[in-house]
Amino acid sequence: MDVAPPAQFDSPAITGGEIPGSDGLPAFALRLANPSSVPILIAVPHAGRAYPGSLIERMRHPGYAALRLEDRYVDLLGEAVARATGAALLVAHAPRAMVDLNRAPEDVDWEMFARGKPDGLGSYTPGLRARSGLGLIPRRLPGLGELWKRRHDETDLTDRIEQIHAPYHQCLAESLRILRSRWGAALLIDLHSMPPLGLRDGLPPAEFVLGDRFGSACHGALVASCFGYFSSQRRASAHNRPYAGGYVLERHAAPEEGLHALQLEIDRSRYLDAGMVEPGNGFAAIVEVLTGLVQRLAGEVAALGQASESPWAQAAE
Repeated sequence: MDVAPPAQFDSPAITGGEIPGSDGLPAFALRLANPSSVPILIAVPHAGRAYPGSLIERMRHPGYAALRLEDRYVDLLGEAVARATGAALLVAHAPRAMVDLNRAPEDVDWEMFARGKPDGLGSYTPGLRARSGLGLIPRRLPGLGELWKRRHDETDLTDRIEQIHAPYHQCLAESLRILRSRWGAALLIDLHSMPPLGLRDGLPPAEFVLGDRFGSACHGALVASCFGYFSSQRRASAHNRPYAGGYVLERHAAPEEGLHALQLEIDRSRYLDAGMVEPGNGFAAIVEVLTGLVQRLAGEVAALGQASESPWAQAAE
């Protein structure tokens, strides 16, 4: 099956979910051409900037904390790459400060809540991320401390799960199934940014970190192709360290079923300005690198779908 030319990015986005306290703002937006041009979905879960006033009022240091929590302007990178390649694009508008879409719904720190863990919410048990302060609802940041002026109510959690977390992941799962049904395989690129890394073993710090949950989330040939591409572009990259992929990959990756997933972290100093607040001089260059990567992977994912003789594949329209 040949990969079609990029689809025009002029159709309206499909919105879903709702940000509590925002007077109806959607929690996320999806662009997915029908039929799809390539078997790739780019998802951006941490770049949301739609902060309701009620959320900002409760934050101790809203401006600084928001910048620290956000994958600042990764959504703009994703939009540019999707426009150039025809990849599907799912962008969360809800901010990470409200709910972290890369965390399991049970990864909750109940000490954040006025009444502790309620009996009616099942066996939610804080995981490692929640205990470190970065669970489903972030609690604290290194060097900044507690993020909230007061404890949360039970409805804060249930509303955010029901109106943001659950519909976002339902949309993500359905979008991947649509892509797989056309191509026989689909690839999710979960796009993030990271602070600049330090030297490691005397080597230049990685500009890109590719996570595949140590081989469980993606076909090895796709991972190898990514690193071959970064090498050809003279871009330093790393594998699974310090970021191997989180809940998104754990929930949605199923390589044996033709659903492949990668988490891609980008050094935010490479595309933002010196203050890491606004897009900088390197923005266009990073878009170019990512566009080439998606174009390379698109054909390889389609070939995987063909080679597997997948029962999910359907004839191209």
